[in-house]
Amino acid sequence: MIEIKVPAIGESISEVTLLKWIKKEGEYVDRDEVLAELESEKATFEVNAEQAGKLKLMAKEGDTLTIGAVLAHIDETVKAPEAPASVKEEKKEATPTQPAVIAPAAPEVKATPVANAIIADKKVDTSTITASGAGGKIIKQDVLEALANPGKKAFAGQPLNTRNERREKMSNLRKTISRRLVEAKNTTAMLTTFNEVDMGPIMDIRKQYKEAFNKAHGVNLGFMSFFAKACAIALSEWPAVNAYIDETELVYHDYADISIAVSTPRGLTVPVMRNVESMSMADIEKKVVELAGKAKENKLAMDELQGGTFTITNGGVFGSLMSTPIINLPQSAILGMHKIQERPMAINGQVVIKSMMYLALSYDHRIIDGRESVSFLVRVKELLENPALLLFGKDPVKTLLEL
Repeated sequence: MIEIKVPAIGESISEVTLLKWIKKEGEYVDRDEVLAELESEKATFEVNAEQAGKLKLMAKEGDTLTIGAVLAHIDETVKAPEAPASVKEEKKEATPTQPAVIAPAAPEVKATPVANAIIADKKVDTSTITASGAGGKIIKQDVLEALANPGKKAFAGQPLNTRNERREKMSNLRKTISRRLVEAKNTTAMLTTFNEVDMGPIMDIRKQYKEAFNKAHGVNLGFMSFFAKACAIALSEWPAVNAYIDETELVYHDYADISIAVSTPRGLTVPVMRNVESMSMADIEKKVVELAGKAKENKLAMDELQGGTFTITNGGVFGSLMSTPIINLPQSAILGMHKIQERPMAINGQVVIKSMMYLALSYDHRIIDGRESVSFLVRVKELLENPALLLFGKDPVKTLLEL
């Protein structure tokens, strides 16, 4: 009998939560098959079978477990079950050159025949109906309720005028997010400075080169590579923005490890891109896709979440026009991107429509002065509005003229 234990995943982590079992009690598992998903205070991760055999569960979903606790037993003496004869026959008949293709089923609205008839007759938008039947089925009364109360829609699964409350246990990840946000507020002298950037030049580059870039590198040309490169250059010029306080010392970094905030169903994670100053635009775009994909699938490793000297967060993807992002401790600054919106701008005495984005830099005033924070953000703006500067960090003409 082999014991499957909660693995050690970091020096500061002492307990985890069992999110869900991938395999069931008594099921035969192969070696290296994923058994369960666990959640620490920083990320979610998987536990694999160390040997093949029959699985015996020793913990329930939702349990809080200490590092080293036994999750399950595997009886390696149990042999793999033979496939049923019908399955064997199917395997023989299957042709690798002509795999079966199953078309995805269109989402179906579950409703009783009478309810369906009223919906069709009255042309009722089913998204406005709150289903109260067994298994989430729409019944006649639900449709009549929707017709009698146009423009009123209760919370999912609840009747109108409900006063229902629900309580759910906070996950380890949510607890950590809560603690760190309060800690950032209480332990830093946090201020935010704002500016705005004309995104037209970058949008023109993306429009002109997006197909060639994708063909050459196998990834789309997004905005994050421009912002990451601009920040890396600005961080090298304003090192305090790339530093942090360690008791009575200031720790400076001669590299840019930029964290990118990624929203997932379980909460915010902040994976890190290492040495952005040494990465190409394609390298950055590939890394963003890789980290975002891992975050959404809960596949991030601990070393991908640790470190980071500066953070970029993009509230614009959710429609945010302006915000004050909170510092990602122990870092000293975070840049907030926002929604690109056409606005009338005064250019040389003329009103011109420009694609503008507000930028926000939240910073720890204990280490970063106003001059440094404002100058950093102005430099980022300059680099974004003149993308050619991202190549050298300097104006090509001025470089040619040695000015």
